[in-house]
Amino acid sequence: MADNKISGTLRDWLVRGLKTGNANRLPVFLLGIVTMGVYGFIEIADEVAEGEIRTFDKTLFLMFRAAGDPSRMLGPGWLQETAVEVTAVGGYPLIVLTLAAVSGFFVVTKHYGAALYAVISVGCGALISYSLKQYYSRPRPDLVDHLDTVHTASFPSGHALVTTVAYLTLAAIVIGFLDNRRARAYVLGVAMLVAVIVGVSRVYLGVHWPSDVAAGWALGAAWASFSWLVFHMIQRRSGRTV
Repeated sequence: MADNKISGTLRDWLVRGLKTGNANRLPVFLLGIVTMGVYGFIEIADEVAEGEIRTFDKTLFLMFRAAGDPSRMLGPGWLQETAVEVTAVGGYPLIVLTLAAVSGFFVVTKHYGAALYAVISVGCGALISYSLKQYYSRPRPDLVDHLDTVHTASFPSGHALVTTVAYLTLAAIVIGFLDNRRARAYVLGVAMLVAVIVGVSRVYLGVHWPSDVAAGWALGAAWASFSWLVFHMIQRRSGRTV
């Protein structure tokens, strides 16, 4: 019965969102991202499973290396150190610390819904990443030495997926407190930029194929949008803010 009510409410919002203002367009927009993200992930996963993307992956992968000598990275020496530091932004230690700090702030300020939303969204995103890695068990790139320590399978990129989920989730919460459209766009843009540079750093460091990262971005955006949509539905039904 509860599921029927939720699905009915979502359907009503989607219909209204096609006809009315910006507030009601959000469910339509988020559902579109969910659909495109899941579709994109499935398409990439099929190509990976069939081995048809190997040539494309190799070509993009080697674009970050000197021509004729894959052991040499493009760019000045300090760029490698920068890439290692950037990729740490998408590592579990920093994400967990950030999530704990932000959630703790919301608990202290009695925004319990925001804290719960952040923990569930990011936690489930990490679980999805781990489960898919176990399922696909794709080997890491073997063309060059890895410049970052890795312990899991390659597909999809956990850094790309979890970073996308984490920072889009936090952006969604911040946006809930903002009325200015430019400020909202800025927050969302920063979250997306962080996800992009972390994903690119994984390829640059030789620990992921480009398709791993693309799949992580696609599914991460889909899950973050789905979580945002559910949270938005709950807020609208209760008439409360975060």
